Amino acid sequence: MNILIVGAGGREHALAWKLKQSPSCQHLFIAPGNAGTALCGTNLPVEVNDFEGLKKEVIKNNIELIIVGPEEPLVKGIADYFKLNEETKNVKLIGPSKHASQLEGSKAFAKSFMEYHKIPTAKYIGFTIENYKEGIDYIRGHSLPIVLKADGLAAGKGVLICQSHIEALAEFELMIMRSKFGEAGKKVIVEEFLQGIEISVFVLTDGKNYVLLPEAKDYKRAGDGDTGLNTGGMGAVSPIPFFTDELREKVRKKIIEPTIAGLRKDEMDYKGFVFFGLMIANNEPYVIEYNCRLGDPETEVVLPRLKNDLVKLFDAVATGKLEDIQVDIDERAAATIVAVSGGYPGEYQKGKPITGLENDPVEDSIVFHSGTIREGEDVVTNGGRVLAVTAFGNDIREASEVGLYMMEQLYFEDMSFRTDIG
Repeated sequence: MNILIVGAGGREHALAWKLKQSPSCQHLFIAPGNAGTALCGTNLPVEVNDFEGLKKEVIKNNIELIIVGPEEPLVKGIADYFKLNEETKNVKLIGPSKHASQLEGSKAFAKSFMEYHKIPTAKYIGFTIENYKEGIDYIRGHSLPIVLKADGLAAGKGVLICQSHIEALAEFELMIMRSKFGEAGKKVIVEEFLQGIEISVFVLTDGKNYVLLPEAKDYKRAGDGDTGLNTGGMGAVSPIPFFTDELREKVRKKIIEPTIAGLRKDEMDYKGFVFFGLMIANNEPYVIEYNCRLGDPETEVVLPRLKNDLVKLFDAVATGKLEDIQVDIDERAAATIVAVSGGYPGEYQKGKPITGLENDPVEDSIVFHSGTIREGEDVVTNGGRVLAVTAFGNDIREASEVGLYMMEQLYFEDMSFRTDIG
């Protein structure tokens, strides 16, 4: 089977690495990919939102299966584009329709879905410029902290936790009146703050059935001890020690099954991943957000623990035969540590040569590329998050220690990483 992965990050390298292990994967293409994905297949110089360019490559390379990595092309309707095109309508695509992708593309859409299908989530009200003054009054009377969310996609920056009413009112004005997040912030969700621990739970669904993948916990803050600015993710671990069988069953019964039933009831065309961003408060799960794809860096711990042939899994999703699949999970723990450019998540420089990649990885470790590109003989930095090292161990501490040892074999100027993942 000829396969195309759409995307360029660590998630896409992990997908490429896993798909390449399948005997069913004949030729693998990644658009646009990075220096790591080039080790698994052929990178194509096409951006993720260039649907016409992607279609040409699909036809040219006889692609039979497409996996869409990032959220933006899904929210913009890539699944519909290929399905409605006469030349590509029979190509299997892993990713929900434009309508179903609104579960991630619009916080208000997701909240109303959860409300209608009785899925536990934080209380909320949505405001726009039309009812702006009502929003001000609502915020003034709201308990602290207050959570403000831009309704649309804001590159992971559209969620603010405000510790005072003055801060919340100022941010509310910046979002609605001064377009702090552009179109994404034209509508703002004001939400109650849930105190607890965040976890990431993933399922793969064909729209009727689902399989539960390994759960993960990611680390968003830039510095050790959960200090510094929020980032796209500095590391992740799997499994989560406190994610007991009892809690897993609560998540299944209260969140996953009502969500999949809701997709069916609302007649959403959904074939792909559902990423449940959950808050565990007093041992009860609440949905903070839905994502319609795998997370990054969670993918880098989830996929290495999955023993199944990923091509067969995706084929079962595309053909609606997921009920025949049993998921097989590696019992070992996995930890991922992310190396970032100096200054990230603020301003940073690109083009720094990376050394150490030529060495064989330490046993039970894998190096996944994220923001990298090849320039001649060198692999150089090309983003804020540059590399992710994933390592296995008998427990999270051991996996993290192996990962740290492997990370110390790699170097680029101003490289930074957390030493306390796990």
